Amino acid sequence: MSFLAPIAFAFAASIPLVIVFYLLKRKRTTKLVSSTLLWQKFLADTQASAPFQKLRQNWLLYLQLLLLALAVLALTRPYFKSSAKPAQLRVIILDGSASMQATDEAPSRFGKARAEALKWVDSLAPTDQMIVLLAGANTEVQQSATSDKSALRRALQACAPSDTPTRLIPALKMAEALVRDRHSAEVHLFSDGAVADLGDFERQSLPLIYHKVGQRAENLGITALDVRAFPDNASQRAIYANVANFSSNAMSSELELYFQANDSDAQTLLDTRPLTVPGQQSAPQIFQASQTLDGVFTVRLTGKDDLIVDNEASIVSLLPKPVRVLLVTPGNRLLEKALRAVVNVQLTVANDLTDAGAGFDFIVLDGVQPTVWPAGNVLAFHTVNTNWIESVAAVEAPAIVDWKASHPLLRYAGFDNVQVVRSLIPRDSSPPWAVSILEAPQGPLILAGELGRQRIVWVGFDPLESNWPLRVSFPIFIANVVDWLNPANATGAQLLVKAGDPFRLALAEPVKSAEVKLPGGKSVTLNVENANELIFGDTTRQGVYHLRAGTNEVTFCVDLLDAAESNIRPRGELEFGSYTRVAATTTQRTNMELWRTFAAIGLIVLLLEWWWYHRRTA
Repeated sequence: MSFLAPIAFAFAASIPLVIVFYLLKRKRTTKLVSSTLLWQKFLADTQASAPFQKLRQNWLLYLQLLLLALAVLALTRPYFKSSAKPAQLRVIILDGSASMQATDEAPSRFGKARAEALKWVDSLAPTDQMIVLLAGANTEVQQSATSDKSALRRALQACAPSDTPTRLIPALKMAEALVRDRHSAEVHLFSDGAVADLGDFERQSLPLIYHKVGQRAENLGITALDVRAFPDNASQRAIYANVANFSSNAMSSELELYFQANDSDAQTLLDTRPLTVPGQQSAPQIFQASQTLDGVFTVRLTGKDDLIVDNEASIVSLLPKPVRVLLVTPGNRLLEKALRAVVNVQLTVANDLTDAGAGFDFIVLDGVQPTVWPAGNVLAFHTVNTNWIESVAAVEAPAIVDWKASHPLLRYAGFDNVQVVRSLIPRDSSPPWAVSILEAPQGPLILAGELGRQRIVWVGFDPLESNWPLRVSFPIFIANVVDWLNPANATGAQLLVKAGDPFRLALAEPVKSAEVKLPGGKSVTLNVENANELIFGDTTRQGVYHLRAGTNEVTFCVDLLDAAESNIRPRGELEFGSYTRVAATTTQRTNMELWRTFAAIGLIVLLLEWWWYHRRTA
């Protein structure tokens, strides 16, 4: 055992004083009595001239000496010294993601993690320093390196969880930079480990200690939400929600559907259905609803579980509008027919494009070099703009070897048995603005991406020089292109924001300020500084946000919708890279002070001494 304040042993000099008090004789007083026959023993005692008496056995003396010894030990601040060398710098990382709001720990996982971190503050030696990081939507330095325990406690108490997914990699990279070249440093991560992937972070020599919090995974959560026109009735809306059960047992709840018009403050209950989801499975749900005004659909689970933040999700639904499409072609009836088959498409056919395409939602170029290249979104077949691709090469009979089925343009569209006679292929692979969604051995056949604010889909071959128009994937691809290039749909997609991601709004004209009404009712004023684009980053709480900037009034929704975050099963170890793992620590804190223990024992002794004194004198 070691002592942080050994000078306090000087108070031990008071122990002999207590013994001296018990050795001193009582001072006798003289009394006049008529007879001293019965007082001989008393007179003998008073005639003794010695000021001290023999020390007798006295339990009060023992208790008082013990109490004084305990008080002295508490003042010396004793602690057990471990064999490991104490860290001169400790970096505390608190996971502030949505899963840390789970209530399987009291009062929550985050509350438990913060309490454990505060104990490490108590064990900090006077010469050591500590840094506090909060890994929420962004990694925040709550407290820079300091030895001030009061400042560290205030920093930890100020930390709070958010509704965002787990984002540990930025926090770990920051911690790695803080402890680099520090041989006696430690990084303490307090988390439940509910993170999708840490493979992009190579731990290398990071001195990481993982403190696991959480006990179980009793959670039923909404992991996906979308709204589309109902396939069988374009006047109806289809609301798709996916409910997943991450526990091992079946869980039951009711799923409710609400609608709130943009010009109303009240939600209307449209539908409710009972739901039972088996353990470790999901249950896709589709609602059908009428909609006459732009507004917000909200789905809500009413059952009880350990995490409530994923029991509700909202999405903005805008009424469908006609899509104005200009087809510039020398004559392609198959392409024209596929475009006209898409719901709400108003198609115009021309031989050339002499302006930038104003008045149309997007332009289709079918093997032509237009007089003026379109300024808006464009679908181009077998034609290329050098601003898009520097140079191309003609390839005969390219074989299709791969396609990106996860891309929205290729949803439900496969390329089995599709053959191409000839195609243009970029010489230098994909340009930086695009991704390849259809591949040949020589390079990409279809590119899709965004250049500036212009969405571009480039197809290197003429559909008439292939058997693609005879396959069912061709009209499906055209329908997906209409959805992806339609500016109204792109705007609608921007209105669903993942918690923690910024919301962006392109402004038609510069404004000086904007006001955002948060889900709780609080309003925030933004200074836009006459910018052409508004960026709002305070999206750590899920719900419906209302923004007003000049003549722009926009409603957008912030949701969690993250299966990895809803899977609140505590991880016993974290995986970094391909081969590195960090197991949750089971070690106890070292160099822990014991003065609280001695003070508590001293209080018990004091109460016992009080009880013994009153028992003896009663």
